[in-house]
Amino acid sequence: MSTIEESIDVDVPVSTVYGQWTQFESFPKFMEGIERVEQVDDTHLHWVAEVGGSRREWDAEITEQHPDERVAWRALEQGGPDGVVTFHKISDGKTRVMVQMDYEPHGLKETAGAMAGSDARQVRDDLASFKEFIERRGAPTGSWGGNVENA
Repeated sequence: MSTIEESIDVDVPVSTVYGQWTQFESFPKFMEGIERVEQVDDTHLHWVAEVGGSRREWDAEITEQHPDERVAWRALEQGGPDGVVTFHKISDGKTRVMVQMDYEPHGLKETAGAMAGSDARQVRDDLASFKEFIERRGAPTGSWGGNVENA
């Protein structure tokens, strides 16, 4: 099992950051390798991504979600990660986004990449792209304010 922990400070309010993060179908705009995310219902997502040069699909379930605070999920198949993203108000116009993901690398290439830290670099790069995306927009493309309690 590999664990990735990364964070970034974003120069927009926490409600804006959280609002954009809950627009899962926009992830391909700022996450490299993510081809598509389909929100099936309030707590289920279908992912299509290129991981280590291989196309992979998996379903995930949002297990906990609290507006402007956190989104946690678990993969329903072996191909995807489990994780949590938390949102921390630093000031009225600044937010810290913290990501923690656990996943099982598949095959020699992914295992070597995890050992070399390339997966953590990818998450760091994706967070930097998210920061640029939301700071440039200044407003989320949508938002979802519902709660999910330990589904």
